[in-house]
Order: sequence, then structure tokens, then C-alpha cells
Amino acid sequence: MPNEKNQTPNNENDTAVDASNNVDASKNKVKFEIYGEEMIEKRVKSSGNSGRVYLPPNWVGHKVKIIRI
Repeated sequence: MPNEKNQTPNNENDTAVDASNNVDASKNKVKFEIYGEEMIEKRVKSSGNSGRVYLPPNWVGHKVKIIRI
């Protein structure tokens, strides 16, 4: 019996999208639905070898989620 991970798919619907294919991943969008208290839109600033987003001081200690759009 052949190993399942080495089997080829029977049709196109069984084919997984691979990051190595020619599709530009930056153009693929995903919809997020989030419940929260406030939303703020900012631009990420350069900070050394990474990026930084400044948030209001009253947000310190609260949980936030960052989504790149």
C-alpha cells in the first residue's frame, strides 16, 4: 500500500496550494471578522530591523490583534 503523503491527487480539487507555486501570496486576501472595543488604523514605522506601531497609552496592558491589510 503506497504512503498517503506520496499519492498524487485524483483531481484539481484535491490539490493543495503550495507557497512555491507562481501565485503571489501578497495578493491573496483573507476576510477576518473580529469583535472588539476600539479600532485604530496606523502605518508601521521602521524601528531597527523590525517595525513599530505606537498605540494610545490607555491601551497598555490590553490584548490587541494586528492585521496587515
